[in-house]
Amino acid sequence: MVTMEKANIDWVNLGFGYYKTDKRFVSNYKDGKWDEGILTTDENVVMNESAGVLQYAQTCFEGMKAYTTADGSVVVFRPDLNAKRMYDTAQRLEMPPYPEDKFVEAVCEVVKANLKFVPPYGTGASLYLRPYMFGSSPVLGVKPANEYQFRIFASPVGPYFKGKPITIKVSDFDRAAPRGTGHVKAGLNYAMSLHAIVTAHNEGYAENLYPDALTRTKVEETGGANFFFVTKDNKIITPKSSTILPSITRRSLMYVAKEYLGLETEEREVYLSELGDFAECGLCGTAAVISPVGKIVDHGKEICFPSGMEKMGTISKKLYDTLTGIQMGRIDAPEGWIKKIV
Repeated sequence: MVTMEKANIDWVNLGFGYYKTDKRFVSNYKDGKWDEGILTTDENVVMNESAGVLQYAQTCFEGMKAYTTADGSVVVFRPDLNAKRMYDTAQRLEMPPYPEDKFVEAVCEVVKANLKFVPPYGTGASLYLRPYMFGSSPVLGVKPANEYQFRIFASPVGPYFKGKPITIKVSDFDRAAPRGTGHVKAGLNYAMSLHAIVTAHNEGYAENLYPDALTRTKVEETGGANFFFVTKDNKIITPKSSTILPSITRRSLMYVAKEYLGLETEEREVYLSELGDFAECGLCGTAAVISPVGKIVDHGKEICFPSGMEKMGTISKKLYDTLTGIQMGRIDAPEGWIKKIV
């Protein structure tokens, strides 16, 4: 059990935003190799005005969390999968992948250096970790940068979505094209989603449902989370597409559904025309774990799920409780899922 003085923060009422912590990790790629990296107190990034990230958006990132468990330990959830996903993203963006083992080591270093910012058990808050990489050397012609920086900072956060089920809309915008970058966590994917999410918010919706760009008949994902659906006979369905980001939370929930709850699971194409057939709908991702969806509006047509607008559906709640129970140490985790820091 870890005992140490915590930062003076109102953990229970913490929002989801940037909060400066003590240390962050920085490693530079130059002359064909990554250096060993260091922990620094400096939160500012200094780069050339023509840096590759500023000119051509050559950047990628990850999102993950550290938790205080029931026995007082501090752990990180499946960091090896974040390391692999960033490796794959970097390759797609012609960036030098950061070694997966070094990625996990750096995550552990950052958590250890910011232990006082890991929220206490039972507060509902966590320490969000943001590993990211960007082209740092000057580029003017359209080409990859020659030098890169890999960084990880930490910020204590509360739940991403709070409260009752949300209402979302079917977007008129496309999120990702076939053979594009929808399957990797590139910063450019999120830049192009900003106008769409601001539009949705202005219209009174919490999020967008993006259909597939080719036919606009199939469910893909939202701007920052994967979908899952629960059928009326309690089968868990998640959309299948080559342009969906492979969510670590979604993969974990599907395993939990099958192995812990004994539910049937299936990854397949999901059509907009069948949304009204489902009993429950949820968004899943690192930030929210699960955000229940009570209603989807498709250009004036309201699709209301039987689970309602007052609380999370029964199956979604079981999935949420089981996965968060694993993360918080209340339920035994599958082998390799939990990385203990201290």
